[in-house]
Amino acid sequence: MLDRRHFIQHTAAVSAALAALRTMPLTAAEPAATKRVGANDKIRVAVVGVNGRGMSHVGGFNGVNGCEIVTVCDCDEGVIGKAMEAVTKKTGKPAYEQDIRKVLEDKSIDVVSFATPNHWHALGAIWAMQAGKHVYVEKPASHNVVEGRRMVQAARKHNAICQVGTQSRSTPGMRAAVGAIHAGKIGAVKTAYASCFKRRGSIGKVDAPTAVGKGVDYNLWSGPAPLLPIMRKKMHYDWHWVWAYGNGDLGNQGVHEMDKARWGLKKDTMPKSVMSVGGRFGYVDDGETANTQLCVFDYGDAEMIFEVRGLPSDSPYPQGVGEAKKGSNFVGNIWYGDKGTVVCPNYSSGVLLDPDNKVVEKFGGGGDADHFANFIKAVRSGKHTDLNCDIEEGHLSAALCHLANVSYRLGEAKTLGELKDVSESEHANAALTRMVAHLKDNEIDLTKTMCHFGPTLTMDPKTERFTGNNDKANAMLGREYRKGFEVTESV
Repeated sequence: MLDRRHFIQHTAAVSAALAALRTMPLTAAEPAATKRVGANDKIRVAVVGVNGRGMSHVGGFNGVNGCEIVTVCDCDEGVIGKAMEAVTKKTGKPAYEQDIRKVLEDKSIDVVSFATPNHWHALGAIWAMQAGKHVYVEKPASHNVVEGRRMVQAARKHNAICQVGTQSRSTPGMRAAVGAIHAGKIGAVKTAYASCFKRRGSIGKVDAPTAVGKGVDYNLWSGPAPLLPIMRKKMHYDWHWVWAYGNGDLGNQGVHEMDKARWGLKKDTMPKSVMSVGGRFGYVDDGETANTQLCVFDYGDAEMIFEVRGLPSDSPYPQGVGEAKKGSNFVGNIWYGDKGTVVCPNYSSGVLLDPDNKVVEKFGGGGDADHFANFIKAVRSGKHTDLNCDIEEGHLSAALCHLANVSYRLGEAKTLGELKDVSESEHANAALTRMVAHLKDNEIDLTKTMCHFGPTLTMDPKTERFTGNNDKANAMLGREYRKGFEVTESV
């Protein structure tokens, strides 16, 4: 299925890119401009969810850019220590609230920052905007397509500033790389490729529910999701691999790369069609989402290809990644133009290659601080157009993850040996070949192991619904909510 010429070109391009980046001195991001303000101009911030990614939010708002963290909120009282200590050392001891509703009652709070599990993103953000707060919300913006659009509607209705935490949108290096694509430096771009080669081991398997930890309000943790027993060893983090709360690696790491791919293509609508194939291979555990997945998005005049690999990554890699080592990762993007290629293997740097894979230009610099600073700039200006990743952008990128997962979950059961071409796209079929070879390298029996071979689902980009007789697929664009935790905003 994989043409040898295509594979050699693919490998050479990213080999050249990575070689160039290894010798590239990355420039530091320019410090965000700070303003001396009086007490009345301080931006009072509450950070919700501080067990993992939330500590980056603490760093992004803790006494910088005229901000002061006044409240830490987490439904697990046992995980707040680091956040409370960091804020206390910088600006003084913040208040602690276990219930977000108490936070939203505080009229003195200007900004609420969310680093909760995915299933809380939309509800928390909408509640906050309804309460007159501005919002910084982690990726993916939403847990499903419908609530993502409701977040956009709420932001516009309440004139709220709502930034989504795909921080590559603000790093100078990535902005320069995408700017070069938009300026036509690699010609017409028909294919954007994105990948998440990141090893994810088994989360284990339990025979009985795991006890709720001391100090956890599990009713609050579950929020809009069903109130289910904890059928996994760890309540925290491993929710990523359970459909009720997470979206798999598409919505975890993958949404960053999905967002950059769409950004480079300058697409501001849903795709015309989507399909996905994959499975959870190599172990049997309590995880439900795919650990190996291929997604194909058709925009009519351009395509997006996305690969997930959660098992140890041997060869083959996508075009240009170069020599692979067992267990190594490649998380990044490639844009193929008719006059060259741009390769970005991380959040903030990349290279532009000519048709002979010679380096023409390098891009680098930036980090999380740029994105938080951009958000505060927009909060001060009151203009959502100042945001580098407004909720509309975050919604469209998160939706790509959700659409692919709908196709995957509706997939027909096939053995890996039965897999054939997934589309008319050379790049998509090459990715399928790489996926099968990767599984074979991990000693997965292609003749016996079943996968989900998803249907190609067509969409109406205006209504953001599937076309044709797709009631089952359309039902999966939203979810039912528990009483008291409904995502109801609709304009």
